[in-house]
Amino acid sequence: MSNRAEAREILRRIGDQPDDEIDLAEAALALGALELPNADLAPYRAHIRAIVEDMAARVAGQDPAADSLEVRIAHLHAVIGERHGYSGDHDTYDDLQNANLLRVIDRRRGLPVALGILYMHAARSQGWPMVGLNFPGHFLVRIEKDGARAILDPFNEGQTRSVVDLRDLLKATAGSAAELEPGHYQPVSNRDVLLRLQNNIKLRHLSAHEVPKALEVLEAMRLFAPHEPALWRETGLLEAHAGNLKDAITALETFMALTGDDHHRHQTASLIQQLKNRLN
Repeated sequence: MSNRAEAREILRRIGDQPDDEIDLAEAALALGALELPNADLAPYRAHIRAIVEDMAARVAGQDPAADSLEVRIAHLHAVIGERHGYSGDHDTYDDLQNANLLRVIDRRRGLPVALGILYMHAARSQGWPMVGLNFPGHFLVRIEKDGARAILDPFNEGQTRSVVDLRDLLKATAGSAAELEPGHYQPVSNRDVLLRLQNNIKLRHLSAHEVPKALEVLEAMRLFAPHEPALWRETGLLEAHAGNLKDAITALETFMALTGDDHHRHQTASLIQQLKNRLN
């Protein structure tokens, strides 16, 4: 089996899994392999295992009575930031390599969500609860222990972020009028984390008017999130834009079957009819 075929099969299996069973790191490696089909996943998987083993060694070497939220955060800093040298790519933020976990591992640089996946994998490997947050424009993670919580910024060496920090961060990414809302602190699913990772790549392709490449990214997203209506709708609209009318109709009909939004259903039914008329 080729690397690309193996990656597609991994993502297809993830598409059938309950969300809480998804291995984020393995999924992100598979997504990276679709972009770099000649890459051998074995050394990257070994690196992920090394992060887990380094975390386990630090935890095993401490007094169990000393375990606290602050100590756990310090372990994450020590392993991901210091031991393995990861940090955000502040210099070439929009480089597509920053959203491909294989290249992130090669370069030890990446986008907030790619680095966040490493933080979540490391924390969860020790049984520590960590989730990604629905914070706009900049991916953040939350770790908790015994009711205490901290929000960490994977892009900035896993620094703990205060409410003041978050407000400043929001205004920097969403504009000076933006204000923090309860929804910004809501946890997101594992699938949503992967969708956010791939959205970075898709949006960069669309900004460069590379519709065929954006469609390739959407195809990969549909493998691991096959029941996400928005992916089928966007696929249909882009296929129609590219002149692939039959593929557009198929995607939009799938959207119709999945969505519960009556307004979008009505709009989409009208569009499908227009596309069918163009085919005739």
